[in-house]
Amino acid sequence: MELARAHHARADSFTKDHLKRRQAHIKHPVFDFLFEYYPVRVAHLKTWHPGIGVFLEGTPPHATMRDFLLVDASLHHAAGVQLDLASYMQRRGSSVRYIHELLSATRDNHAQFDCFGLHEWAMVYKSNDLRHDLPLRLTPSETDRVVESHNIKCTHFDAYRFFTTPAIPLNLTVLTREDQPRNDQCGCLHATMDLYKWSAKLGPLVPGDLFLDAFELARDTRILDMEASPYDVRGYGFGYVPIETAEGKAEYVSRQRELSERAKPIRDRLVSITKQALQASI
Repeated sequence: MELARAHHARADSFTKDHLKRRQAHIKHPVFDFLFEYYPVRVAHLKTWHPGIGVFLEGTPPHATMRDFLLVDASLHHAAGVQLDLASYMQRRGSSVRYIHELLSATRDNHAQFDCFGLHEWAMVYKSNDLRHDLPLRLTPSETDRVVESHNIKCTHFDAYRFFTTPAIPLNLTVLTREDQPRNDQCGCLHATMDLYKWSAKLGPLVPGDLFLDAFELARDTRILDMEASPYDVRGYGFGYVPIETAEGKAEYVSRQRELSERAKPIRDRLVSITKQALQASI
């Protein structure tokens, strides 16, 4: 189980600071998002799965997990465990299909790199009720003027649904949950972070290395999400991206494109895994 031990060590390096803060009841306005907005438990992140079609010899921890099947030595050279795909798909088949269709559509939709992270600004527009316990980098009136002087081009429903009431009609597109496959696109920071969510939801279908790659990408994407936001996160050791300036826009797009490129192989693997699971269940 060398892969399992390596996975646990890598996951521990990602989560140890979060656990220390949680035990001390210290909030983190950037990284708590990865465990609160995305309701993924640290124990879940540390659990290694081999993925579809991988046979594990002996009696690994998976022997007592749901959706794993004990296999006797008559089928392999030794007794062991493997994922019971039929059992899993009976319970989760509709979710697998939805995730497959959404990620396939996201991959095929035209990528956009001209939103400049203004979704976070639209969430505080003309409001005193801020989502994070952080100071604004600009004054409230200056923040509102940034929103008013740009076209808001958000394509991600789960960002749009947090817009303030005055900001909703400023978006160029009316977004709905039903239209998410039509609108999500691979330039979007939130669609990139959601690869972590979909990996978690797919559970044992996703090999451990892919799950942690998705988490690491979501963490790095979250940093840009907040550095480009109207909030001032410099007190937590981060920089800032002044998207209200030409230089800030250029930096945002450059980093956005880099994150989108990192997301491609993760999204491709998730599409391939869900396709394999769906085909096996026909």
